[in-house]
Amino acid sequence: MKLEAGSTLAHYAIRAPLGEGGMGEVYRAEDTKLGREVAIKVLPQEFTEDPERFARFEREARVLASLNHPNIGAIYDLADDQGTHFLVLELVEGEDLAARLSRGPIPVEIALAHALQMAEALEAAHEKGIIHRDLKPANVMLGPSGTVKVLDFGLARASEQGGEATDLSLSPTLTAQMTQGGVILGTAAYMSPEQARGEVVDTRADIWSFGVVLWEMLSGRKLFAGETVSHVLASVLKDQIDLEALPEDLPPRVAEVVRRC
Repeated sequence: MKLEAGSTLAHYAIRAPLGEGGMGEVYRAEDTKLGREVAIKVLPQEFTEDPERFARFEREARVLASLNHPNIGAIYDLADDQGTHFLVLELVEGEDLAARLSRGPIPVEIALAHALQMAEALEAAHEKGIIHRDLKPANVMLGPSGTVKVLDFGLARASEQGGEATDLSLSPTLTAQMTQGGVILGTAAYMSPEQARGEVVDTRADIWSFGVVLWEMLSGRKLFAGETVSHVLASVLKDQIDLEALPEDLPPRVAEVVRRC
C-alpha cells in the first residue's frame, strides 16, 4: 500500500516516504496526539491476511516492545486503520551503515566504537530470547552524535513460518533496492550458513552476521559476493573468510574476534 504525503493513518500524519523493504513501506510521520515525529511501517497485505502468521508477528511485536536499549530502535505501537496494519517506530535520524560503507573502510577506532554498540544491542536482545536474523549495514543507523542504533529487531524472525525452510525469493531479507547492477542481491550475504540452508537458527546466526559487518567495516569490501542469490549463498556456504584483507595494524585481539564470529 502506497501512502501520499498529507494522508493519515489513525492519528498519524504521513510526511514523506523513507524507504521500502520486504516487511513493507516505511514513512516519516507525525504523531498528532503526542506531537512527535515517528516512522510508520505499513505491513504488506499478504502478511496481515494470514491469521496465524499475523498472530505470531503480534506476539513478537509485544516482546520487541519490551526492549528498552539505547542502541535499539524502539517500537511504540502496532496499530491498524480500517484494515491497514502498521508499526509505529522510533524515527532514527542519521546515515545508515550501508551508505557509509559505500565510501570505503571505516578507521579502526571508529569501526570498533560502532561494533561495540551493535554488540550491546544484540546482547540485550539475546538476553530476552530475541534473534535479529537480518543484521546488515542497512539496518544499522549512525547518528550524528556517534550513537549507533540497530533497527528491525526480530522482524525477520517474526515473518518465518515456525522455523521451517522458506523460499528465499519471498524472504523479507531480499529487497528490491538491492537489485541494481554491481550490488549483491538482497542480504543473503549476511546470512549464517545454517540460515542459508533453511535450518532453524539461534543467537549464533546474529554473531555470524555481526562478524560479516565488522569485517566489511574494517576492510571496506563486501565479504560475500555473487551475480545471483544462489551465487551469494554458495559463497556463504563454501568460501573461506579472507582474514588477510583486514588492516595490517589491526590489534590481534580484534582479528581474533572477527575470526571467532
